[in-house]
Amino acid sequence: QVHLVESGGGLVQPGGSLRLSCAASGSIFSVHAMTWYRQAPGKQRELVAAITSGGNSNYADSVKGRFTISRDNAKNTVYLQMNSLKPEDTAVYYCNVEVRIGPSNNVLNAWGQGTLVTVSS
Repeated sequence: QVHLVESGGGLVQPGGSLRLSCAASGSIFSVHAMTWYRQAPGKQRELVAAITSGGNSNYADSVKGRFTISRDNAKNTVYLQMNSLKPEDTAVYYCNVEVRIGPSNNVLNAWGQGTLVTVSS
């Protein structure tokens, strides 16, 4: 199976920075789109940032200009650099990766376990 492991969450003061990582492992033939979502208690899960296999990225309006998504294809890893953090960024962050396990397989969608980001004074 494809397994995603997230890391990098924690407690940070407003205005601070964190860098999240999500590494995919298993029998992976190719990696396609990689995406970060977040969900705060009592709130809907929302798309934060996404990056295609070609390196094109897009962001939610609420994080645009503050967050940067990137990927290392050799390591099957996606990152989320979060700067100028605000209390409203507090949430559990989940990564999602589209992968193929063989040259003729359909795309498989895998989720990370989630990592908690808390922004508070």
